[in-house]
Amino acid sequence: MPKSTGVNRRNFIKGAGLTALAGAVGAGSTTAAAAAKTKPYLVNGKYDFDTPYNRIGSDSVKWDSQIAHFGDKVKVGMGIADTDFRAAPCIGEAMADRMQHENWGYLSSEAMASFRETIAEWNAERYGLEVDPTSLVIATGVHPGLVAAIKTFSPPMSKILMMTPTYNGFYSDVKNTQTVANEAEMIFENGKYSIDWDDFEARMTADTQTLLLCNPQNPTGNVWSEDDLLRIGELCLKHQVIVLADEIHADFVRPGHKFTPFASLPDKDIVNNSLSFRAITKTFSMPASKNAYWFSTNPVLLARAKKNHQAGINTLGVVANEAAYRHGKEWLEQLLVYIDGNHTFVEDFLKENLPQVGYTKAEGTFLSWLHFDGIMDEVGVVEKSAASQKTDHPMSETQAFESWLVENSGVQLNNGQGYGKGSDRCMRMNIGCSRKVLDMALTSMADAIKSI
Repeated sequence: MPKSTGVNRRNFIKGAGLTALAGAVGAGSTTAAAAAKTKPYLVNGKYDFDTPYNRIGSDSVKWDSQIAHFGDKVKVGMGIADTDFRAAPCIGEAMADRMQHENWGYLSSEAMASFRETIAEWNAERYGLEVDPTSLVIATGVHPGLVAAIKTFSPPMSKILMMTPTYNGFYSDVKNTQTVANEAEMIFENGKYSIDWDDFEARMTADTQTLLLCNPQNPTGNVWSEDDLLRIGELCLKHQVIVLADEIHADFVRPGHKFTPFASLPDKDIVNNSLSFRAITKTFSMPASKNAYWFSTNPVLLARAKKNHQAGINTLGVVANEAAYRHGKEWLEQLLVYIDGNHTFVEDFLKENLPQVGYTKAEGTFLSWLHFDGIMDEVGVVEKSAASQKTDHPMSETQAFESWLVENSGVQLNNGQGYGKGSDRCMRMNIGCSRKVLDMALTSMADAIKSI
């Protein structure tokens, strides 16, 4: 395993109690990928998402970086938003086939045209959204596109409107563009988040030119309805605020809910006041393939933003993403059923074992947003945070609780500090993993909390 983590992978797994993962590692195996071959992934048309897939030792931010930061007390990484499943086989097969060529020259315009067509077909088939393939701007990620748009429409020191709690990555976009977060905190009532419309509109000041819209909302799991999106769009049009819609979690919507692309709204003027940013990398858990796209029905907005954007696209990233678009649909449909089962599992477990944890089942994404208000007080996060301010490593209250969870349960969750106003006593948990691992993580957390 890489020296950087400082942990022997096989010994660590056993010592941490991940016996299911340890059992998947065959004698002499040196990588998680090799270990996974010991069991078929596709049997009778069904993909196996239930066998824990070991990513420790693969330079994973979700696992190895947490071990490097917190030490060997980490049993389960439940933070960073990529999933712990083996990739759809079509992706590896396409990449292996392309590797036989052994030449990595520039991709032809014809290859990129084919790629754009697969993106347009995916949107038309899944969402009834007709996108002109030639209008798609291919990017190395959602962030580079958002940054280009913010730089275009929001000068330095102007404000970026956001509904919080919201995706913590938005704050890096704000920092990188030298703009200021304008946080419209949502209303949390009866276990659900909703938009505070009065505050939302009041924040559309003259120095606020853009809205960073998260649809579906990360981390709260809201899947915004068409009515919500139309109202957002009407207000933005009224106050001359351009909508930048981050829809990277679009494919993860639970049964009973419907994803509405902002670009599909029935009001043409509202749609023309927006740009949409997408990728399939969350869907198929391959963010390192550095591939995304953005588009707008407004050619003027599109042309202006493109002037501030430049993408360096890699061949294997295009190959992997196009394979997923063309051949990964059945894998995804089975995964969505499994993820929905995980959401239900979390809801049932918390009701039975940790009723003091505030939780509402998400409408979309593969994330759970947990409220630990009273529990944080019981473990003394206020005091821990205050004491840390005098050290070289000051911590917020949620960071102190993140550390307490690792120390006492071995479970690492993303602390709420980075998700904006309304996140002070919250933690984000990634449930895109084997249900066996999810059960182990929740059980470890419950045991730790019950021992307070």
